[in-house]
Amino acid sequence: MSSIFELALGKEFDRLHPMLQQRFRVDAEAGFACVGSGTFSRMRRAWWTSPFLRLGAYRNILFPEQGNDISFTIENYPYVDGFGRPTVTFVRTLKISESKQRRFDATMIYNPESGLIVDYLGTHQHLATDLLLDVTAGGSLHLQSTAQHFYEGVLGFRIPTSLTGTADLYEGYDDAREVFTIQMQVWNPIFGFLFGYQGEFTCTYPTLIEGGFPEHLQPVREEIRN
Repeated sequence: MSSIFELALGKEFDRLHPMLQQRFRVDAEAGFACVGSGTFSRMRRAWWTSPFLRLGAYRNILFPEQGNDISFTIENYPYVDGFGRPTVTFVRTLKISESKQRRFDATMIYNPESGLIVDYLGTHQHLATDLLLDVTAGGSLHLQSTAQHFYEGVLGFRIPTSLTGTADLYEGYDDAREVFTIQMQVWNPIFGFLFGYQGEFTCTYPTLIEGGFPEHLQPVREEIRN
């Protein structure tokens, strides 16, 4: 079975760098996960975004810290969610200091109706955003957020573009140094730059064991609406 990223990219998937193809073939039927560890060489934000990012941090939606050379891990584990959808975790854990960590939780599915990846953010999947995927001339993967929605109980609505930001994320591979590279920036059409980071990491591909999906990666609540 094709991974959610192969489904979203179609034939373009073959244009990805071979190491990125391996990384984004993660799927429950493929039988392996992808666990990365590395360093964000730079994390920065607009000063006035701190209160909003702190609020989001309560549900592992982004983080308010900024700085240089911050260690992190990223855990991409495939599983089938409670609604029967192939899902991949994107859980980033940042080591801010010896005594403090931050998590940024995301789970992704493929929406066959739109042909897009849906990215659910946070421990309770309150926020969902559609992702456009494309491959750069150099074989890197470009993900760009589009429509964003908020879901809580019976409440569900699309968030106006003026109140959100567009995220552009690039993942590549440096053959000379044998590391994955990552760069992300979020911009608002009115206020400009909101926050972003860049860094590098290496990956391992642990074999999935039946019933061995790490419980700490599962969201507290799953959302069917996308």
